[in-house]
Amino acid sequence: MAVRFSDFLDPTRIDLDVRSARRTTALHQVADQLSTHAAMRNYKLFYKDLLARERLDSTCLGNGVALPHARTDHVGETMIAVGRSERGIYFEKADQHVNLMFVLGTPKRDPGSYLGLVSALCKLMKSAERRAAFLAATTPEAFITAIKEAETS
Repeated sequence: MAVRFSDFLDPTRIDLDVRSARRTTALHQVADQLSTHAAMRNYKLFYKDLLARERLDSTCLGNGVALPHARTDHVGETMIAVGRSERGIYFEKADQHVNLMFVLGTPKRDPGSYLGLVSALCKLMKSAERRAAFLAATTPEAFITAIKEAETS
């Protein structure tokens, strides 16, 4: 069975108003939504791993989408936080602005979950029409609905 990205989304972990245009500040704002996740073992070490991965290479997927992520021992299960920025967040290494940021934490012991989610997200973000629907969502619940509709179309 294919991984459904929407199964990992929680309205309390979707920020539709990321205000900072600086990558590091915006990343902290979005990732911090995961600090209270029940499966978070150590947020500080998770965030350290996330930043280390960011330093390796750009996590921009193109088309205004980024997927900062960490495969780490500091999460007990896969978790996702979402951030949306109207004006865009500048990712220096990719020299582009991002409007949608998906922060992903996956356990090291579960590479299949990570690969499945990355694949699912890439498929969802291919269509400009779908991206526009995600950007137009007015509430976190509407954002999840738009993702679910895209998954079934």
